[in-house]
Amino acid sequence: MDFEFGQKEEKLRADVRAFARAELSGRHVVSGMEEESRDEDWEFTMQISKKLSQNGWLTMAWPKEYGGQDASHFEQHVYVDEASYWGIPGTTMGVSGIGWVGQSLMLFGSEEQRKKYIPSIAAGEPDGVWCTAYSEPNAGSDFAKLQTKAIKNGDEYILNGQKIWTSCAHRARWCWIAVRTDPGARKKQHGISLLILDMKSPGITIRPIVNYAGVHIFNELFFDNVKVPAVNLVGTENRGWYHLMQSLAFERHSIAPQFCGIARRTLEFIVKHTREIRYNGATLAHDPVVRHKLAERALEIDTLKMFGYEITWKMSKGIIPIYEAARNKAYCDFVMQRLAITGTEMIGAYSQVDMWSKWAKIMGNITRLYMMFPGIAIAGGTDEVQKNIVGQFKLGLPRAY
Repeated sequence: MDFEFGQKEEKLRADVRAFARAELSGRHVVSGMEEESRDEDWEFTMQISKKLSQNGWLTMAWPKEYGGQDASHFEQHVYVDEASYWGIPGTTMGVSGIGWVGQSLMLFGSEEQRKKYIPSIAAGEPDGVWCTAYSEPNAGSDFAKLQTKAIKNGDEYILNGQKIWTSCAHRARWCWIAVRTDPGARKKQHGISLLILDMKSPGITIRPIVNYAGVHIFNELFFDNVKVPAVNLVGTENRGWYHLMQSLAFERHSIAPQFCGIARRTLEFIVKHTREIRYNGATLAHDPVVRHKLAERALEIDTLKMFGYEITWKMSKGIIPIYEAARNKAYCDFVMQRLAITGTEMIGAYSQVDMWSKWAKIMGNITRLYMMFPGIAIAGGTDEVQKNIVGQFKLGLPRAY
């Protein structure tokens, strides 16, 4: 079996690598959700988004009619993996613009919604930055318990309620929000709808949630009689649960190449560190315990890479992955946790240094990863939720509810 990519994909990888070296050279760069925190990072992020769009990479797998390049699934895989390896910021347009909003609108959005919202995402414009409001104080993994209401009144919905853990809400122009439009629905999965919310609407209060790494990613949202035009309903009213299952699949299926790129680079940093630091007269890299731990991490990352290849291959053949995206999400969480713990063991007490300090080892990457992985493991659905999906659709086990 040949796991090599073709010339087209390898040229793309080389081009992305050259872009990263040119644009990120000499700059301490943060990427992923952390790029939303500091103003200076966010400004640079949006500059890079625009350049990625101009290079035809930002939404390369989208159809040309929506600003994409009709790129293959393998090209998209290589781009995501390489961009993540180098830590190129601005690849997601907020948290959901490229991840699932654009694709979902292509599937079940109205033609007016596609024309209004998709072009600004593909162009890397500030007006194309999105956040996603799913979680509530009492509705996380049990998503169907959400209580934020949107009651229709003429040609608009009146929105009241609260959301929490809303990444990028303080930067986003638009919000992809799940609401309850039929409070009296017989089943809790029913009566849920998807709306597009203008984050400049009166009645929205945004409260920052700063995590213990000192990073402002998450926010708490409060809605007080917020008016949302009825034309902002996505898909069919009260069928949001089924639309959301598709959106979550979009969110999870591309996570393996993204996390694999990050993990590969991080492991390389750790290995380099063990080659340079001496302990008991020899470098750390000579210690058999250290060598075995690093080898274990390398094996785990290779396994994750294979999982990513499997989904990409299936999609290239028109096969719809059922449980694989959930499997990959759960395994990504496992890999990042083990990598973060191993990294802190390798740098020792330096893992307690502020990640922005001049004394931080490996540019603060290990400290950053260690402090971020618990939140990453919850985002997009907890490991328990992912394993339930694998149990049901891979093993044929009955539902637990």
